[in-house]
Amino acid sequence: MTPIITAFEQSPDRGRGLARDMRVRWALEEVGQPYGVRLVSFSAMKEPAHLGRHPFGQIPTYEDGDLVLFESGAIVFHIAEHHAGLLPDDAKARARTITWMFAALNTMEPPIVEYGTAAREGRDTSWWEERRPALADRVRQRLDELSRRLGDADWLDNVFSAGDLLMVTVLRRLDGAGLLEAYPKLCAYIARGEARPAYQRAFADQLAVFTGAPPPDR
Repeated sequence: MTPIITAFEQSPDRGRGLARDMRVRWALEEVGQPYGVRLVSFSAMKEPAHLGRHPFGQIPTYEDGDLVLFESGAIVFHIAEHHAGLLPDDAKARARTITWMFAALNTMEPPIVEYGTAAREGRDTSWWEERRPALADRVRQRLDELSRRLGDADWLDNVFSAGDLLMVTVLRRLDGAGLLEAYPKLCAYIARGEARPAYQRAFADQLAVFTGAPPPDR
């Protein structure tokens, strides 16, 4: 069966590829798995039909026969486990990749999301001006640590993996924040991810939801 994922009917990021269904689209493209998309409105996300798929009323969800999953990281992990290309065969390398998947979502993403949410909700307020330095410092600390670990390598553990896929999508949330420019190695790392054909196909599909244009032919 062809799996079905859910995505925003009206993209809140205006087609910038930041909504979390992008991670799932990219993973499916990397492994060459066709998929369908069910677009849901914000009101539909709180209706019983969608809450049956995602108890917190968010996206994305993933349906494959009688299997229904939510949480983008769990979905990407499931895809990586069942299709070659995103998890190494070597047991130790596989364990390291899974560690990087958790690091992307549990260590890197929280301060980045906190910064972005505060900027969006508090911009042009005295509260934002007071809090911004501390929030930015938390993000910079993680960027410092990640940049040192990446060094001059192309990917986090020698070859592209699900860990890199999630890490790149997390770092892209800093687009326009003015924090990444001080980290040329991380900027180059993101660019390598964005240059992958599978990423470009996923981005074009998500952008088409916002623009209404048909996605490019495969």
